[in-house]
Amino acid sequence: MVRLPLTPAEVERGQRLGAILRRARGERSMLGTALAAGVSPETLRKIETGRVATPAFPTIAAIADVLGLSLDAVWSEINQSDGGVELAGSGRNAAERLAS
Repeated sequence: MVRLPLTPAEVERGQRLGAILRRARGERSMLGTALAAGVSPETLRKIETGRVATPAFPTIAAIADVLGLSLDAVWSEINQSDGGVELAGSGRNAAERLAS
């Protein structure tokens, strides 16, 4: 099976996802977070750095659960453009959701 190259928008969303997870992890160790989520530290590192722009949903769900993040909030935030215009999700502010 041939994988199509990622679009610039997909790459950007992957980078936003990584930033969200890095920010939520805060001072927690990457090793502890990864092991608690059932993923390898290298997988978490690649997601956080944006090198894996389209990780599998169960992987993100497990990491978000360990970090106490709402998947709705993550989805909303990664689908916002740099100008703050929401591209997908509900109208509720993603930053408010991540804080709750």
